[in-house]
Amino acid sequence: MVAVVPGERPTSRVRGHRRAPPLRSRPVGCQSDSVYTDSAQDPLGWLEEASRARREAGVERCLIPRQPGPEAVLDLASNDYLGLARHPAVVSACAAAAQDYGAGATGSRLVTGTTALHEELEHALADHVGAASALVFSSGYLANLGAVTALSGPGTLVVSDAANHASLVDACRLSRARLVVVPHGCVEGFERALTQRDEQRALVVTDAVFSVSGRLAPLVELHVLVRRTGAVLLVDEAHSVGVVGPDGRGAVAAAGLVGEPDIVVTATLSKAFGSSGGVVFGSTSVRRHLVSTARSFIFDTGLAPPSAGAALAALRLTTQARVGALHRAAHGLADALGVPRTDSAVVPVHVGDATAAAAARDLCLARGVRVGCFRPPSVPQGQSCLRLTARADLTADDITLAAQVVRSAL
Repeated sequence: MVAVVPGERPTSRVRGHRRAPPLRSRPVGCQSDSVYTDSAQDPLGWLEEASRARREAGVERCLIPRQPGPEAVLDLASNDYLGLARHPAVVSACAAAAQDYGAGATGSRLVTGTTALHEELEHALADHVGAASALVFSSGYLANLGAVTALSGPGTLVVSDAANHASLVDACRLSRARLVVVPHGCVEGFERALTQRDEQRALVVTDAVFSVSGRLAPLVELHVLVRRTGAVLLVDEAHSVGVVGPDGRGAVAAAGLVGEPDIVVTATLSKAFGSSGGVVFGSTSVRRHLVSTARSFIFDTGLAPPSAGAALAALRLTTQARVGALHRAAHGLADALGVPRTDSAVVPVHVGDATAAAAARDLCLARGVRVGCFRPPSVPQGQSCLRLTARADLTADDITLAAQVVRSAL
């Protein structure tokens, strides 16, 4: 017998009761689901006004699901830089890990969420970038939250580049440290903040490759500065590990700064390595400190073993030949579009107006090419752009098609 809670409709056939009709899905935002007839009485009625304002400004977001199997469009919006997300060896390793360990980690890393596969991945990642140790998180976002908050706190100064990724922005805000945000790429701004501080400890936070422009941070200059002022440099290599430097070892390696004791590196496994997860590289003391103090590590379920297996397989496929193919594709895209080259996989095309950028993105997709679209708050007002991301497996025909479609959409 199935118990029916008073006031609820039965959900299965019991003694003459009819099965409740299935819920019908509807596009988000198309119609109201409020039980209030008067919007003035609805405590969340302001959400509809906020949504309307976003639509009028051209910055309303929506979810567009991808279908399984090969796509009919050329994808230049993903971060699958090395083209490994669907590589047979990566997919097979993902499936094998699921067979061996199950679909999920089953608990936090400190309880049941650490497997032999996690440790193998951490050792391989550290060897790849030349770090003393690595600690894997369930996402790159959480790796940044954990690293910044655990390495700062009250009595610390945190200095952040204004163009840093949202995960670094949120981490700085949650750090409880005094925060100074300096203009993008302004080494002089970092210097003023560090030399005028009262705090003994200071943390400089920057992306290695900025995700919208594709430009590299001035890591050598920043390291000279932190060394002189007794600070620590934290570099987010999300868009540079697997992309920049010899064998894709990252921008820190390209700058000749591997192994420096005052540098901590974060990265993601969801871009060049075609999987998911995040990682923090540093000394063994940094790793030990994060294991005991980083809340986004301690209180989060560990990275799913299938993702760890996939990332490990992708790492083994990261070769200089594949990295070189990626850069040739990126330069080819930039040249075909008549925009400046970068030292990364990112090829931005400036549009300006947010509504125009979204319309150009939609037109590109209708013509067979998927591109990214960056609008406020991801970029400042008036700086909306299309962002194309190169992949190592792009062909000359792909590049020609992309350039033709993007030009026609602008």
